[in-house]
Amino acid sequence: MRRHLAYLLALAVLGLGPAAYAQSSDNNSSDLNKDRKDLRGDRKDLHKDRKDVRGDKRDLRHDRKDTAQDLRDVRHDKKDMAKDRRELREEVKEGDQAGAAKERADMRKDAKDLAKDKRDLRADNRDIRHDKRDVRHDRKDARHDRKDIKKDRRDVHKDKHAGGS
Repeated sequence: MRRHLAYLLALAVLGLGPAAYAQSSDNNSSDLNKDRKDLRGDRKDLHKDRKDVRGDKRDLRHDRKDTAQDLRDVRHDKKDMAKDRRELREEVKEGDQAGAAKERADMRKDAKDLAKDKRDLRADNRDIRHDKRDVRHDRKDARHDRKDIKKDRRDVHKDKHAGGS
């Protein structure tokens, strides 16, 4: 009876051992493929995030350039308004009604230009704030993607070497 029990035990070990090993190695290759797929996806995400950061920085440069131009326009319009105001006083002092009306019309035009330039300046400043926020978020996403890549590489390494032992 002991002899039969030993044969039965040997048969069970030899029969079930390879099946269990095949199942575990199959599971590891599945994990390995999933980890590799995750790694590829994270690398693509990191590439996209870096591209977004570069684009947002480019937008920031353009918005800052627009802001500088709008500031120049505002200063120019204020200078024109002051000049028109001086000329209006001179026209009124001399009693030239037609010249005074012309200067008033010119001042109204300059006031419209000044209001438009100030509105553009506010919009450019708003764009700068949004672009800065976008850069921050994209950098944060890139940081998370780098962490994910590191984790996935560790998992791939672990899965490769766990199957061999």
